[in-house]
Amino acid sequence: MRPLRNPVIQRSIAFLFSEWLRFCFATTRWTHENEQVAEAVWAQKNKGVLIAFWHSRLGIAAASWPMDRAQPPRAMISLSADGEFIAKAVARLGIPAVRGSSSNKDKREASKGGTQALRDGLKYLKSGGGLAITPDGPRGPARQMAEGLPVMARMSGVPVLILGASVKPAIRLKSWDRALIPLPFAKGAIVWDRADFPENGDVTEVAEAWTERLTAAEARADEITGLERV
Repeated sequence: MRPLRNPVIQRSIAFLFSEWLRFCFATTRWTHENEQVAEAVWAQKNKGVLIAFWHSRLGIAAASWPMDRAQPPRAMISLSADGEFIAKAVARLGIPAVRGSSSNKDKREASKGGTQALRDGLKYLKSGGGLAITPDGPRGPARQMAEGLPVMARMSGVPVLILGASVKPAIRLKSWDRALIPLPFAKGAIVWDRADFPENGDVTEVAEAWTERLTAAEARADEITGLERV
């Protein structure tokens, strides 16, 4: 049995990881770029918002969201064992999870989980919440946007805040997405952009356009911190 499938181990590691992130976030010297774009969205607290960032930046994205002056956030997280650990960790940071489908499940269960997650996500957006999505997750390919994010933006009518986040120094995992784990006393950068689903837009074309914009925001954040792109 994989360690992360053990509930006790999950809770323990999630606790340690969340406390590590708190410490790293608090000691990082942050640079914020184009934040006025996000501020305009945060000011509309009765209106939902989608937050998009690449899966590799899942460990640092929570540092971008001002809990006291923005829409209450939730995160779309897969039903996998790894997703369960991540859900527990981000919940400790004040970001509850909306659970979606996983490639580890059979097709019927995955379809059911994905459909329910879509419903829950749309309902939460309608209530004025902020929903964070990694549009290349949970299994990749890295930095290639699936159509889920544009579909949710079209169905909900809410804006999408595109987030580029970076820290240096950081640990880079040998995972499919080369995920970053922050280290204390780092240099950090948060870069914002905004996208809205165009009237009569094509989902595939929008996904391609938003892929470029999300990658550009992340690349700009890496440029600020000096983190090498991979």
